[in-house]
Amino acid sequence: MSPLTLFKALADDTRLKCVLLIHRERELCVCELTDALQLSQPKISRHLALLREARLLLDRRQGQWVYYRLNPELPQWATEIIDNAHYAAKDDLDEIQTLRLRQGPDLVRQSCC
Repeated sequence: MSPLTLFKALADDTRLKCVLLIHRERELCVCELTDALQLSQPKISRHLALLREARLLLDRRQGQWVYYRLNPELPQWATEIIDNAHYAAKDDLDEIQTLRLRQGPDLVRQSCC
């Protein structure tokens, strides 16, 4: 991965928030991100696809759900940038409450996925 690829992928507000929320929670599904960011499912899915194409995220399917996580094979410099961005945005992220944090993952997935 090149720095240009990383910064282009994170240049969009929605993509950056998705990456930072996934970094914080370790793994999130589309419905959790749509709830947290109050955006439509197609919009979130489009941004997640771009992040997957840039190899920042990996996905896994479990039944009808698709879960996203940071790619563990990101270069160390890229991981450090995401770590630092997460630390810098901590207060902003604390304001974004995911259903997962409010209700627990099982309730969320039963109601939205």
